[in-house]
Amino acid sequence: MPRLVRGSTWSARLGGLAMAACLFGALPALALDGIVEKKVFEMPSYTTVGGGTIKNVRIGWESYGKLNEAKDNVILITHFFSGNSHAAGRYKVEDAAPGYWDSIIGPGKPLDTDKYFIISSDTLVNLSPKDPTVVTTGPASINPDTGKPYGMSFPIVTIKDFVNVQKALIDSLGIKSLQAVMGGSMGSLQAFEWAADHPDMVKRVIAAIGGPEADPFLIGWLNLWAAPIKLDPNWSNGDYYGKAEPKAGLTEALKLVTLHARHWKWADAAFGRKWAEEGKDPKAAMGNQYAIEAWLDKAASGRAAVSDANHFLYLVKANQTFVTGNGASLEDGLAKIKAPVLLIPSADDLVFPPDRNMRPLKDRLEKQGNGVEYTESITSTLGHLDGVANIAKAGETISQFLAK
Repeated sequence: MPRLVRGSTWSARLGGLAMAACLFGALPALALDGIVEKKVFEMPSYTTVGGGTIKNVRIGWESYGKLNEAKDNVILITHFFSGNSHAAGRYKVEDAAPGYWDSIIGPGKPLDTDKYFIISSDTLVNLSPKDPTVVTTGPASINPDTGKPYGMSFPIVTIKDFVNVQKALIDSLGIKSLQAVMGGSMGSLQAFEWAADHPDMVKRVIAAIGGPEADPFLIGWLNLWAAPIKLDPNWSNGDYYGKAEPKAGLTEALKLVTLHARHWKWADAAFGRKWAEEGKDPKAAMGNQYAIEAWLDKAASGRAAVSDANHFLYLVKANQTFVTGNGASLEDGLAKIKAPVLLIPSADDLVFPPDRNMRPLKDRLEKQGNGVEYTESITSTLGHLDGVANIAKAGETISQFLAK
């Protein structure tokens, strides 16, 4: 049987969160009141959608607010590609930054913790298994059958597998319905999958900066994200545990993610054509850099310190293979969704461009009879990242959607 493990206080080393802030942008300053406790959910065994077996599954989770007696005031938050369960609050008073969506989670905020019990969990193959605030099971985990890390023998996992493990966590708490499932980017993928797989359980879907499938162009981009890792000789087909790790390849991969998740408006405003170091003209020597180059190096290097290259590759695969409902066609998957949907695009998103993803999705859902709301309230210069850093701009719309 799956079981919950009460977290022995997870002392958050802010290194991981601060690096995430560098990668994804400044986090909100206003924090959820109180200290957040990281807990652990365990399953002795899990069988993947593809038929693989994973033993000793462990994922971290946290919650905000109180579960009511009927256990029907629950909102599930699902996280983005390089995110984790830490959506709000702080693990310690002295933590420099709260969770990534703290601006909308808390008393009186759009996801009102005086009313809702909000749960967020780490996914399988989370990007950052070296971060002490993350609990995940993936290629870097020890295979109990061999006593060694799984490496590339770890079964391929999908977005549906992420949802299945989350469902086991929800079931273990005795929760039978969800007021909403809400996520950004890869979190949106999970939210759509939840709604398709459990249409009678999910009452609302709130999807920010995401889409109902990985289209061919995004599949190609994800391939580019992964390429530097595979080209690093230290990757060694995933067999690098206990040896020199493919840090250079992982860092370059994270640089690609970081830049792709932003926008040229941000680059123009933040850096322009400034040099990285005074007196070192990039034209004068191959090693001289522009400021944006040095920034990308520093941000990605920091993130790489808590990340794992194989986990990165498994996340890429899970995103590439995603189609809502895990079926033969997107139409079949979307047809399973009964819940009303709130779509929150970022106007200048280069990962999930609105004209390519959320606007056509709005039309499809309306055509099949779903209630759909679409807000263009998130506009800034950060591109895809705006859906994380500036989600509060959609706060009023979120509040109204939840109140219906």
